[in-house]
Amino acid sequence: MADKQISLPAKLINGGIAGLIGVTCVFPIDLAKTRLQNQQNGQRMYSSLSDCLIKTIRSEGYFGMYRGAAVNLTLVTPEKAIKLAANDFFRHHLSKDGKKLTLLREMLAGCGAGTCQVIVTTPMEMLKIQLQDAGRIEAQKKLMAAQAQLSSLPAAAAAEPAVERRPTATQITRELLRSKGIAGLYKGLGATLLRDVPFSIVYFPLFANLNKLGQKDPNVKAPFYVSFLSGCVAGSTAAVAVNPCDVIKTRLQSLQRGVNEDTYSGILDCTKKIWQREGPTAFFKGAYCRALVIAPLFGIAQVVYFVGIAEFLLDMLPKRRA
Repeated sequence: MADKQISLPAKLINGGIAGLIGVTCVFPIDLAKTRLQNQQNGQRMYSSLSDCLIKTIRSEGYFGMYRGAAVNLTLVTPEKAIKLAANDFFRHHLSKDGKKLTLLREMLAGCGAGTCQVIVTTPMEMLKIQLQDAGRIEAQKKLMAAQAQLSSLPAAAAAEPAVERRPTATQITRELLRSKGIAGLYKGLGATLLRDVPFSIVYFPLFANLNKLGQKDPNVKAPFYVSFLSGCVAGSTAAVAVNPCDVIKTRLQSLQRGVNEDTYSGILDCTKKIWQREGPTAFFKGAYCRALVIAPLFGIAQVVYFVGIAEFLLDMLPKRRA
């Protein structure tokens, strides 16, 4: 069966609405994921998801869990819209005379979608990571200063860091553009491709096939709860599968480092240092957080996208004019 054709404006609106709803629901878990992935074997601030969220609320308040959310909420609309619409576009052009797509063609469609989305994903992640991780680095500096004071060293007072104002997304953007040009916003582009292309190759075919299991009639959409569960299962599976790439991407895109933390020159250098100094399990830091983020995010996204809220709204516009 050929996939039902939806107008491009409806696809973009559906994708945007899906992204906004999903991000609002799961952003605190995403913040914890970033902080857990970025901490190395030097000064470890958090031991788990719950520990990270509790300490964040204590030191930064409730809204500290949403640091960087404005960037995500602004850019997730085009990001999710491009991802979902691109997958539909490639599926349509890879189908032959309305016949069912083979698994290989479904994977190729997902590959195309993942490649297209990094245009928006890379700068969005770049800015979001700086804002999310700022609280961890600040807390680490305060802890080191407190430890120095307790040790009664003469230099303790001098070692205490000055209170710094946290940069905004606008300030970070201006500084990156001033110092490195547009390439500054696309730092980690290769690692983002390495994460998002395999993710889409796994996610879209898996979702499509799981969703079909809930269709009683090939010409009728699956119930919304089937689309939701299919999105959750496919999203969490793909998220865990590509988590090593996400750890590498997060480390490469972080501009600031904590005490005694490594710096990296590229993907291979980052992979080598993580393997040698933290062990293979470090590549799965934050994996369960990422699964908890992606599962509802893509579950909600697919429900909104498949229910077609935008189609309903667009259909209502002519009636209102009349």
